[in-house]
Amino acid sequence: MRRAFEFGGGRVLLGTDGCPVAFEHPADPGRIYLLDETRETWHGPDHFWGTGFVITPQGSGRWQTAAGIDWSDDSVTVRHAPRPDLDLTVVRRVAGNRFTESYTWTNVGAEAIDLTGLAINVPIRDVYDGAASALAESCHAHVFTGGAWSWLLAEPMSATPPLLGVIVREGGLWAYSIESRNRNTSSDVRGHIVVHPTDHARNPEAFGGQPILSLAPGASYTLAWEIGWFDSREDFISATDAPAVLPELTAPVGSAVPVELAEGTKLLAEPTADVHGVQYVELERDGRRSRTAVALLAPVRELVEARVERILADHRPIERPEPERFAFLPVDTRTRLRQTENAWPDWTDGAERVGMAVLLQQARMRAWGDAAAIDEALHGYARLARERFIQPDGSIHRSSKPGNEPLRLYNTPWVGHFFADQFALFGDAADLDLAASLLESSYALGTADHLSIGHPEAVVAVAAALEDKGDANRANALRAALLDHAHRFVALGTDLPAHEVKYEQSMVAPLVSLLAISYDLQPDDRALAALRTAVGWLRAFGGPQPHVRLRDVGIRHWDGYWFGVDRQWGDTFPHYWSVLTAIALRQLPAVLRTAENQRAAAGIFAANLVDFTTEGDATCAFLMPSCVDGRPAHRPDPLANDQDWALALLLRSDGCSPAGSSAATGRS
Repeated sequence: MRRAFEFGGGRVLLGTDGCPVAFEHPADPGRIYLLDETRETWHGPDHFWGTGFVITPQGSGRWQTAAGIDWSDDSVTVRHAPRPDLDLTVVRRVAGNRFTESYTWTNVGAEAIDLTGLAINVPIRDVYDGAASALAESCHAHVFTGGAWSWLLAEPMSATPPLLGVIVREGGLWAYSIESRNRNTSSDVRGHIVVHPTDHARNPEAFGGQPILSLAPGASYTLAWEIGWFDSREDFISATDAPAVLPELTAPVGSAVPVELAEGTKLLAEPTADVHGVQYVELERDGRRSRTAVALLAPVRELVEARVERILADHRPIERPEPERFAFLPVDTRTRLRQTENAWPDWTDGAERVGMAVLLQQARMRAWGDAAAIDEALHGYARLARERFIQPDGSIHRSSKPGNEPLRLYNTPWVGHFFADQFALFGDAADLDLAASLLESSYALGTADHLSIGHPEAVVAVAAALEDKGDANRANALRAALLDHAHRFVALGTDLPAHEVKYEQSMVAPLVSLLAISYDLQPDDRALAALRTAVGWLRAFGGPQPHVRLRDVGIRHWDGYWFGVDRQWGDTFPHYWSVLTAIALRQLPAVLRTAENQRAAAGIFAANLVDFTTEGDATCAFLMPSCVDGRPAHRPDPLANDQDWALALLLRSDGCSPAGSSAATGRS
């Protein structure tokens, strides 16, 4: 039998062991906010809300089934014994319009205990089971583990209220990890979210350092939080009673990130090193410590020129014959060894690696880097693309190797836009003709039913070049196809077709771009309404955490596995495709542009700069959780692979002018 506790206009359903199994609100009757074992076969009692584990030097233990349970009209007390020398008492009760939980671990042994690992499962339903279902039933789980300043926000993927928020009021969370992430659950499942008062035993350096919680005999440690319903992110953030406000999370190297302290808050440590990269801010209020991360950023030009030099020196397979020697390959930054394909599609010399060629083009347009070396590389790459990637029907292989490949529509706008920029750089009309032909072929191959990354931008760029060259008919035909494309997706509503992932940020960002660009071409009230809704969906992917890797950065949780050398699943923050959100926000018509969404766009571009070093190295994936399925994470994957799109698209967008000034860093 389940029991229901009413709070704040909604309710929580508790199972027989007193664990929450669902949160329900009449304003959103189809959403229960948590994973459901009857639907998600990989979910079960081991990961029910409030279960968890403890690690000590003397041994470890888990808790699940209650050793004792006491019910009242508005509360339940549950007792566990995860180890012989450690008791756990969980009290769940209604307090006004909030539902509260406290977890108290007590040393019942004769010797002191060091708690080097504590974990609590919070199985928010962050699942992509198709767009319509995800929008109606799933939540984005935004997690911030900043010590005393910690919270979780389950935001409906539809971006509609109510939001379910968890705010830590006693104790602290210093890390989060992810479980159930493997080939079985694959890319459409974020996994089980686990929060930690400490994850020291498994990853002591994660999130700036994990504490050890020492308990003398008879002593206790309590973690307490409150759970409530919120109409907006702003209402939730206001309720968190933050010890500080960070309006910006980045600043140029040599300056400071401003921190606005709440009354009673002391700044214990702030970034002082004049070095590019992530640094920590340490705070204290009322004896409770908190931590978050900001970044000092080198000038964009410095990062781009270092990266271009590294690409030219390390990423080209000069050992191959022509034209394959002009490809770009991933590189293991530990050894500088180029990574061969190894029958792995995301390590090929095509597909996402086009981003390296695009970055070279963007640098060349600004006269950054060695012009002669870049020109040679670009002409060679164009030859490679013509002779090895582009097929007679206009489809584009993701590898220079001969052989049959499944059609991949993503590749077309990347290569098409590359050739449009080749025309802009070198003036060869054959490049523009090829760019137009590829986009025209893409519609014959099915692009009108696909949200291809960069496709709307490629169409606009090619059409403008055609018109400038005097071919208005061909330009207008491409624009007309784009308008039809947009109208088709307006009609689909929430029923977006599945892509390589059934529903994801890099589907919704191209949707917003498609609708925004089509509205610019031909204003239409119906398209504007669809665009307004889609912007909400897009913004919901990125949370409001006051952390440079997290704020407004779209959740992605599979790229480390597909693109990295460590083959590790789990949240990737930031991932370079998060800049698609920034680009889409900058494309919005004036009626939808706000100071806030333009601030978010600049912040997303800036956040992605932390994945590059001033020596030209990079990572394809920073795995954010402290651990994923027990394997330590919170570190960059060693492979430099596809991340150069972040810089390339920053330069191609309004984020950085040809003169070199950057909205992301404020410096040239």
